Amino acid sequence: MTRKVDILDSTLRDGAQAEGISFSVEDKLKVVRTLDDLGVAYIEAGNPGSNPKDIEFFERMRHVKLKNARLAAFGSTRRRDIPVEEDSNVQSLLSAGTPVIVIFGKSWDFHVTDVIRTTLEENLNMIRDTVEFFKKKKKEVIFDAEHFYDGYKSNPDYAFKALRAAVEGGADCLVLCDTNGGCFPSEVYEITKKVTESFNLKIGIHTHNDAGMAVASSIAAVEAGASHVQGTYLGYGERCGNANLSTIIPNLQIKKGIICLPQDNLAKLTHAARRIAEISNITMNERDPYVGNSAFAHKGGMHIDGVSKATRSFEHVDPDLVGNKRRFLMSEVAGRRTILDKIREICPSVTKESKEAEAVVNSLKELEHQGYQFEGAESSFELIIRKQLGKYRPFFELESFKLISEQPARPGPSASALIKVKVDGKSEITAAEGEGPVHALDRALRKALEVFYPELSSVHLTDFKVRVIDSESATAAKVRVLIESTDGETVWSTVGVSTDIIEASWIALVDSIEYKLIKDLEKKIRVYM
Repeated sequence: MTRKVDILDSTLRDGAQAEGISFSVEDKLKVVRTLDDLGVAYIEAGNPGSNPKDIEFFERMRHVKLKNARLAAFGSTRRRDIPVEEDSNVQSLLSAGTPVIVIFGKSWDFHVTDVIRTTLEENLNMIRDTVEFFKKKKKEVIFDAEHFYDGYKSNPDYAFKALRAAVEGGADCLVLCDTNGGCFPSEVYEITKKVTESFNLKIGIHTHNDAGMAVASSIAAVEAGASHVQGTYLGYGERCGNANLSTIIPNLQIKKGIICLPQDNLAKLTHAARRIAEISNITMNERDPYVGNSAFAHKGGMHIDGVSKATRSFEHVDPDLVGNKRRFLMSEVAGRRTILDKIREICPSVTKESKEAEAVVNSLKELEHQGYQFEGAESSFELIIRKQLGKYRPFFELESFKLISEQPARPGPSASALIKVKVDGKSEITAAEGEGPVHALDRALRKALEVFYPELSSVHLTDFKVRVIDSESATAAKVRVLIESTDGETVWSTVGVSTDIIEASWIALVDSIEYKLIKDLEKKIRVYM
């Protein structure tokens, strides 16, 4: 029989505690839809007693029907020496109206005596009473044994008593938490094994990444018998973050044959990562396993040759399985074969000996001599190929732009741009402010073009890099500008080179917009073919 593991995503609770993340109610609703579409079993959406924003969220979720996931509210056991019915936190959890309640309680004796400052017996009563209260209200109850592994290493007898108290209350699942994130996978395996052998109940794992082992520890727990895994998408969370579900899920499902998501949904993994990073307003780590833009990117000529002959020579899984794609990087070590393969993506009939191939190679050499570098800027390189092959038509014409920059710079917009563009004979004049001249120019250009191409409203820059190429020329030196753009679903990079940083930025900006418009046009053509 195929093993199954329930995934509980805590992006909206534990992930929201990460530095730099602040979800609005609308953001939280978008994340819920993304995770539900992905097919996780549980979405832990926050603590309804912690702030008005979460209260509003849970109220709005009453009117949202989920396809795959069960919504969970998160909170603590009752406070010490207070009847469970009179505890305000407990009542707020009940008022959230979710079918699932996640209760955390202390399982480390040190925390009981020195942090919440109560007796060991009262803590067990707090756990038992709270779980029992919600079971009587017909809720599914997941008990998070906070600091369980540290507690077990300190006092195994008491750590087990905390679990038994939850079982006596009627808990549906016991989750063992490496709250400090300092345990080794081998420790997690051994301790989890003892728990799974001692309780005839669903056992879960919740790890933090403070020692860089959250994913490994989560998988070790599953190998020890755990059938419930908690984490956050992309590993967002306090301090060093939580266990990264976008890595755990494919590791378990592809490598171990353990079902975490509906089989057809695994291909949504990368899209979900992009979507959640976008909503979180966090630049995604492109080296993230499985879902990162660099996860299947090949640069060295030997690697590229190997993958071209047999993908498994340098890829541990097929990128299509997780909704990602293979990339061959344009660089000085990539080789002529890589260039030809890129050309054939646009025009399959081009051969190694054809004039078109020679023209592209010569153009590439000339541009590299000028300071261009296309590693990580494959979108600009694709546009060069299209121009050489006659498969390019400009989407707009720049008539003029003016920039004004205020000095000294003040908080807020410090520059403004006035731009005039023409599309199909129609002109549009637009102005915009920005944090510096490049930002202002970017905003003005997109604002002007959105009149003709509304789809550009979803596009924005996620990264902007400037590199001085020939520093010996001092202030007359050439600069290379690399920008990364996204529309919330895909990410692409473009490059511009000039002695003028504004001009270099403009070249990269234009390439970015035209690449987006070309790809959207290709999608439309495929739909109607």
